[in-house]
Amino acid sequence: MSVKKVVLAYSGGLDTSVILRWLIEQYGCEVIAYCADLGQGENLEQIRRKALKTGASKVVIDDLREKFVRQYVFPMLRANAVYEGSYLLGTSIARPLIAKGQIEVAIKEKADAVAHGATGKGNDQVRFELTYYALKPDVEVIAPWRIWNLNSRSSLVAYARREGIPVPVTRARPYSTDRNMFHISYEGGILEDPWREPPLDMFLWTRPAERAPSRAEYVEIQFSRGDPVAVNGKRLAPVTLLSQLNALGAKHGVGRVDLVENRYVGMKSRGVYETPGGTLLHAAHRALESITMDREVMRLRDSLIPKYAEVVYYGYWFSPEREIMQKIVDASQENVSGRVRLKLYKGSAVVVGRKSNRSLYDPKVATFEEGKGYHQADADGFIRLNALRLRLRRLKQPTKR
Repeated sequence: MSVKKVVLAYSGGLDTSVILRWLIEQYGCEVIAYCADLGQGENLEQIRRKALKTGASKVVIDDLREKFVRQYVFPMLRANAVYEGSYLLGTSIARPLIAKGQIEVAIKEKADAVAHGATGKGNDQVRFELTYYALKPDVEVIAPWRIWNLNSRSSLVAYARREGIPVPVTRARPYSTDRNMFHISYEGGILEDPWREPPLDMFLWTRPAERAPSRAEYVEIQFSRGDPVAVNGKRLAPVTLLSQLNALGAKHGVGRVDLVENRYVGMKSRGVYETPGGTLLHAAHRALESITMDREVMRLRDSLIPKYAEVVYYGYWFSPEREIMQKIVDASQENVSGRVRLKLYKGSAVVVGRKSNRSLYDPKVATFEEGKGYHQADADGFIRLNALRLRLRRLKQPTKR
């Protein structure tokens, strides 16, 4: 492969720092380091300096926070997407946006190829590359972990030290992390034993439930057509809203998940996640839907949740099936407007109130007291009609002797 210019998805961590130098040595090419700001809370100027010192010809730092929340996180939350029962897809949803920004820079800079630091065992290689090919079908992709002889973290550390690249991984924190403003993930190292409890000092965001406040706190979240728009009566922009809920959820120890998940490539992998604000939004959104969505519309949408979550997890954000499902999801959210009140206490977020002027809940009909609009005697014919097939089945069965 003849390569003169590569755009590398660069985080400043061990893998991508080594890859940056390796690309220059391997191909004799120019490397543009692309760093997406998704609210990971890192010193991006420090990352810029490190990339230039490591050999990058140019560093592009792209502030994608607003786009990330509004165009990726919120649509996913409208779908109530949860992978395998508990993962809110914080890493998965970020990868297509990063890869899209990378492709845009590659086109602008007339680069010959794009590269990433995902390993050959994980999901991220798939997520990055499916996006690359969906947006630029003729793109050349370099995936160093699949072709080089630096096949372990220890060999990367040795390479980095030999080349004078600072090594961020230490024995004190022997696992890999990924962070954005929606979540933090932890994988590998000491977490590879699924029986071993994560150490308390591993978590960077949420308080342990044991150390959360002893007094419950209430929060009210307002939605408009399925999207959160206000917290405690104050309208907020998407990034500010998510940041505020993150702080509140983290304070009360909400949003920790420890699971063994099925990776797309076929193996099982243990992941530990912190998603404080996302957990609050997911609980509140489902509660509001319970009073504003028609039963059959909700069941139709709910039937799509496993598939939608799988599509996001696998990396098919820019696929026709996700786009079709999104249209159905968004149509189902037409009346999902109103307010939900949550009670936060010691790691839990419990729904304690929901209200909407689009509510389908009618206390006059639902009451156990005498009400209007429903005649209890009507249930007799309803039950007999629904029991007809069951009665016929029994009547047609041969008598056992």
